[in-house]
Amino acid sequence: MTSTSYIFLAGASRGVGREIAQYLTAQQLKVRALLRTASVTTELEKIGIEVVLGDALNVGDVERAMLTDQPIHTVISTIGGLPSEGERADYPGNRNLIDAAVKAGVQKFILISSIGAGNSVVALSPQVLAALGTVLVEKDKAEQHLIASGLTYTIIRPGGLKSEPATGNGVLTEDPHISGSINRADVAQLVGRCLNNERTNNKILSAVDRNMLFGQREFAEFGLE
Repeated sequence: MTSTSYIFLAGASRGVGREIAQYLTAQQLKVRALLRTASVTTELEKIGIEVVLGDALNVGDVERAMLTDQPIHTVISTIGGLPSEGERADYPGNRNLIDAAVKAGVQKFILISSIGAGNSVVALSPQVLAALGTVLVEKDKAEQHLIASGLTYTIIRPGGLKSEPATGNGVLTEDPHISGSINRADVAQLVGRCLNNERTNNKILSAVDRNMLFGQREFAEFGLE
């Protein structure tokens, strides 16, 4: 990071994205957030975030927000639509962000996906896969588009997400068989630690709380030090 570069965050209005926004500003980092609606603009601006209104599903909005004379160090995307919202943003929205990041010369792209996408499909039960299958297909397409883009990337696949304070027990692993839960605030801390960590470049990592695993499977934690 330099004093003139910033982090571009998509998905800051709620969930993991909101936790990441709070974590980054607490670290005194410059953050620009793409928001589809203005409902939380004031709250984000109060913590020092520059807000740009636009829809990730609109290429023009994304390029207007990202292709400026200020260099972007990292793009972080947590976007994903709810089934009731019509077209899901998981793939087309992330595709637009990734394509614009290539044009903008971004140094790193961190994509928040989900356990169950790609080769981690083996971590989920048939019942969970039946419920989330269509969502996971879209997330996998976004992952593959990012990998093919040529950008330096880190893909983080959290387990079941909880809205509780950080426990400090969030861990990453390259083992695709691991499943469990993790608090959103812990995901945000892990994302922050990946920003300038070259060990995470071009890695796909599952994120769980070491005390909230499903089953007792042994696994190797991915060291961030």
